[in-house]
Amino acid sequence: MEKKIIRDMREYFEADLATKYKSTAGSQEAVAPEVIESCLEQVERQGYVIIENLLSPALVEEIRRDVVPRLTHSSGRNTFEGFRTQRLYAVIEKTSVCNDLVAHPLILGLLDRIFQPNYLLSQLQVINILPGEDQQPWHYDDGFYAVPRPRPPLGAATIWAIDDFTAENGATVVIPGSHKWVDRVPDTGKNPEQQSVVMPAGSVIFFIGTLWHGGGQNRTDAGRLCVTAQYCAPWCRQQENFSLSVSRDRVKQCSEHIQRLLGYSIHPPFMGFVNGMHPKRLLE
Repeated sequence: MEKKIIRDMREYFEADLATKYKSTAGSQEAVAPEVIESCLEQVERQGYVIIENLLSPALVEEIRRDVVPRLTHSSGRNTFEGFRTQRLYAVIEKTSVCNDLVAHPLILGLLDRIFQPNYLLSQLQVINILPGEDQQPWHYDDGFYAVPRPRPPLGAATIWAIDDFTAENGATVVIPGSHKWVDRVPDTGKNPEQQSVVMPAGSVIFFIGTLWHGGGQNRTDAGRLCVTAQYCAPWCRQQENFSLSVSRDRVKQCSEHIQRLLGYSIHPPFMGFVNGMHPKRLLE
């Protein structure tokens, strides 16, 4: 066994003590640097970026065919989940059709610039906003981490449009620039600054966890389907307990990137270990 000499606490906290399993962070397919920079400039300025037509129509249709039959509940349990909104939880255990969205190279490239390596998937859901749903209460996604603002984001999220997002069918609503707010809170209901995230199916909005937003009101006679993945800094607790919701057999079928995002990874020096060793040993 390799023995490492650690001289001080700083060196200890920065040391990657894994020997057999080195991090795969940053090893995804490369994305042009100018694309990453352009997206990050918009995120810094307004808190989000919309990237249109990132998925092929064939993949969008494949996702739709797979997930719609799994949406068996017609209502959430509270106004936040939505009384006319369908949600699918534990997605990765039930289907791998959304995995390529979770680990899309452009999304990972943006997360690589925002968080330390080995950031985690915090939750994954399929959401279908049904006709008659009201606007979701305003919130920012990393608000449950009790760290006062202003601060860097502790989370980030994607919302992938499987249906076209329109101002009438429940497109996500955002308040541009609200990621920089300190103590300000949006008014209940409509806000003059809010904007609907209008985008065609196959597009995605990427936003950081300090942006105020919510699901929109659906005033049409059809549902509005999406897939949303949330991520968090590597030292934050994930919202979804993937160690219980995703079986080890299913994890073995996932890519290296998905495995890392689920928590089969180490945040230096040893956060995430199992029995003193790297958690990927459990997959052997």
